Formats: sequence, structure tokens, C-alpha cells
Amino acid sequence: MSDVGSEEFEDERSKLGEYEGDRNEAGERHGVGKAVLPNGDTYEGQYENSKRHGQGTYRFKNGARYVGDYYQNMKHGQGTFYYPDGSKYEGLWVEDLRHGHGVYTYPNGDTYDGEWLHHMRHGQGIYHYHDTGSKYKGSWVNGNMESAGEYIHSNHRYQGNFANNNPYGPGKYVFDIGCEQHGEYQQNEQDQADGEWGALASTTVLKWIPKCITGLTPWTPAKEAPGELYLQGKAVAMGLEILSPNLPAESH
Repeated sequence: MSDVGSEEFEDERSKLGEYEGDRNEAGERHGVGKAVLPNGDTYEGQYENSKRHGQGTYRFKNGARYVGDYYQNMKHGQGTFYYPDGSKYEGLWVEDLRHGHGVYTYPNGDTYDGEWLHHMRHGQGIYHYHDTGSKYKGSWVNGNMESAGEYIHSNHRYQGNFANNNPYGPGKYVFDIGCEQHGEYQQNEQDQADGEWGALASTTVLKWIPKCITGLTPWTPAKEAPGELYLQGKAVAMGLEILSPNLPAESH
């Protein structure tokens, strides 16, 4: 059954917008159809009992677009969302939220490939920085780098634990020349005056405390064993690149 603009659907059109497509015996949108919503958005795809259900393409008036699976009017299953700012998410959805494995491409070219929970990076994932080529590979909690992870640069990498997007506690720098520098990161809060009235704003200051240099060893986070050459508190300049992640926010 197809809606061809008969009078019995005038009330529906005023509430739900214009629709052209299949209907079931009860007059509900059912099958394949195209709708123009009152707000200017459009949907073209499958319906079941008046709800978007199955494969479809939803185009937002602001330029955003979703192409993928629907379940009872919600993005659910595999789908790709193109955001107005140029970012894109391709992966799994659960009840309109990024949930499961997916790849997010940010407007600046950065990418995150990994697990999501309730619209946030959560679980195991890899964040690649487009400008520098560096990447973080490890655990995420509620959108932040947390627990065990690696920060990988062109000629060395840092392996250790992270807290709130910064390295924290025991860890080591592994160099391509075949050696490692073991040590510990400390996070210190530093108050700074901010604004016309001098309100205090807290910033995190990282301090790397080197301990020893060894040959290559297996990575065991949270267990940094004594090495061969102790540094006695002196920092060793070996071209270390301090971690300073700058993570853009995802679009919603």
C-alpha cells in the first residue's frame, strides 16, 4: 500500500511531515518510503509500524547525515554519521549512542579506532595524531586515557600507566637504538591566576623522574624492576618528547 497523498493522511502529514511510500493494512508507514519532516530533515529507507526500522539514510537540515541501521526510530547497529564540522563516525550504535567498536575521524584529521561506551571512548583504542604522526594505544575510561597504555613517536615510545590523559606512576621510554629509560611520572597541580579578578585555575604539571637505563625488557606496567645503570636523580637528555595530548571533543 502506498501513500499517494489521500485526504485520510492529512492529519498525519501535519504532525509527522510528508511521506511517500509503503504502508501496512493499518495505514502505518511500513516497508520502504521517504519522509520530509516538519523541521526540514528527511529520511529515506525502511519503516516498520510507522517507525524507522532497518536500513535508512537520515539527512539533517544542518548538513549532518546518518547512513545505516535503525531499530524502532533509533540509530542501532552498524552506521556512519557525517557531522556538519567535517568529522565522521563509522561503527556500531546502540539506542542512538556510539557504543561498541567504531572509528571517529576528527575535523583536524586525528582518528580514534577502538571501543566506545555511551558515546565516549571507553575500552581499548588507538588515537592517531594527524599533525605529528604520534599515537596513543591503550585503555580509555569515559573518554580519557586511563590505566595501561603506550604513547608512540617516530623513534621512541612511552609505556606505562595514564590518569586523566597524562602519564602517571612507573613507566619507561623505549628507544629504537635498543635501550630503555625507566622512571616515574608525577602529576602536580599548580594554581595560576586566571582572568580579570585573579581567579585560581588549576593546571597539571608533569615531572619525569628517571631511575635507570637498561637494555630492552618486556613491558610489565606497574612493575618497574631495578635496572643496570642508576641515574642517582639526574635527568638524562635522550630526546624525550613530553606527552601533551590535545584531544578534540566529538560532535553529538
